[in-house]
Amino acid sequence: MTHTPLPVIRLNPKAQARAIRHGFPWVFADELVTDRRTRALTPGTLAVLEDTERAPLGVVTINPNSKIIVRILDRDPGAVVDTDWLTAKLRHALALRERLYPAPFYRLIHAEADGLPGVIIDRFGDLAVIQPNAAWAEVLIEPLADALVAVTGVTTVVKNGTSRVRGLEGLPDETLVLRGDVTGPVAVPMNGATYMADVLGGQKTGLFYDQRPNHAFAAGLAGGARVLDMFAHVGGFGLAALAGGASHALAVDSSAPALDLATQGAEAMGAGARFATRQGDAFTVLEALGTEGAQFDLVVCDPPAFAPGKKALDAGLRAYERVARLAAPLVSPGGYLVLCSCSHAAELAAFRTACTRGIGRGGRAAQLIHTGFAGADHPQHPQLAETGYLKALFFRMMD
Repeated sequence: MTHTPLPVIRLNPKAQARAIRHGFPWVFADELVTDRRTRALTPGTLAVLEDTERAPLGVVTINPNSKIIVRILDRDPGAVVDTDWLTAKLRHALALRERLYPAPFYRLIHAEADGLPGVIIDRFGDLAVIQPNAAWAEVLIEPLADALVAVTGVTTVVKNGTSRVRGLEGLPDETLVLRGDVTGPVAVPMNGATYMADVLGGQKTGLFYDQRPNHAFAAGLAGGARVLDMFAHVGGFGLAALAGGASHALAVDSSAPALDLATQGAEAMGAGARFATRQGDAFTVLEALGTEGAQFDLVVCDPPAFAPGKKALDAGLRAYERVARLAAPLVSPGGYLVLCSCSHAAELAAFRTACTRGIGRGGRAAQLIHTGFAGADHPQHPQLAETGYLKALFFRMMD
């Protein structure tokens, strides 16, 4: 790449330059001087950001089409964002994951918290999936793939461009194999279980690594248990429970392909005879199980984000309460109920209140024994509450 002088963009008087100096990674559209020259910049352009006194704040990327118009890349205004720069970021991230996990299955890059704003990279052994959810990463996808191969030694790289966030950045919906070849689902060992990840057609990158510590905690409760895994996707909690000694697990999801992958995972770990699936709308199935008088020793509900933003918060909290109300009666006396939320807009206290209200409306009493969050390969950016999105509440039924 040639290193030409970068354009200069400037904060307006309303902006809080102090917040940026203290580590806040974004500038919103109403905080930037957006004159004709700035608006003409191509999304993903690198620039130098200055405060109102023309003091440089660092190298940034700009997308005039996004509400988050500027993302901070480097506090050094002289930084050169190229393959070497990307390589350094990836090496720093890899050092943490290699300390955390003995096998190369983890989230390698968690966006702003790993210094690559808008970028997600999940690793599945010698295959990695990149989600370039910001325009700058779309522009630099090839150097990013080169750096990823050089740092990790992966032989296959997939670009997954199906995230909802890409629409907010004005980016197309597409999935491509950038390096190597994908011949089918990838087997992923985690917590003693085997998961099958569809890295081309599955949800997100094909697997959710964020629940790893919560899968493990649930597995510790699962010895000899009858387990219900609602919103199971590829069998996250259910397969972990089987690895933990559950007598039987029933996985429920609306996606037949996801349940097929869950079944393949159960068979791959030698637990096919203890595993069953039921396809359908989760609320409908929960109501049907209640009517059937079904009972389980461990019930886990890990729904999609019911409150993806503040506008959906009230409706989302009502949905979480409804899940708890329908699930609580299915738990045997002294059994366990796990309720999860990946909605960053639903803060922990509000989510916990909705869940406890739902349990009460379901006619049950419970004690909260554990609160779980995302694994350490999903580090939080200290100034972005959005990065602390995942909550998992573990209840033990008192009756």
